[in-house]
Amino acid sequence: MSGVWVFKNGVVRLVENPGGRQGSDGHGGSSSGSRRKVLVYVPTNEIINSYEMLERKLNELGWERYRSDSTLLQLHKRSSVHLISLPPDFSRFSTVHMYDIVVKSRNDFEVRDA
Repeated sequence: MSGVWVFKNGVVRLVENPGGRQGSDGHGGSSSGSRRKVLVYVPTNEIINSYEMLERKLNELGWERYRSDSTLLQLHKRSSVHLISLPPDFSRFSTVHMYDIVVKSRNDFEVRDA
């Protein structure tokens, strides 16, 4: 994991190029200059490209839906206190969400440059 975690106004975010120039989005990168990240399921080397695929892989690892809520997709693992909260639309699935999954399923997922 490269970059620096920044805590500001009660929000934690990953700044991938802390010494670099601020992009047009004000968060350290621009759509043309930043590298896109993908979440990879390590055992099969598959790129996760939908919530259906992600949920299927997490279910195999013991994760299950926490509750039915239209504002968040939440999954938890009974054997732990971890909770994964994701936006309901996969198009809003960001690098921060990917790293959250990696931290909570360390040996099964990783984030890579696309």
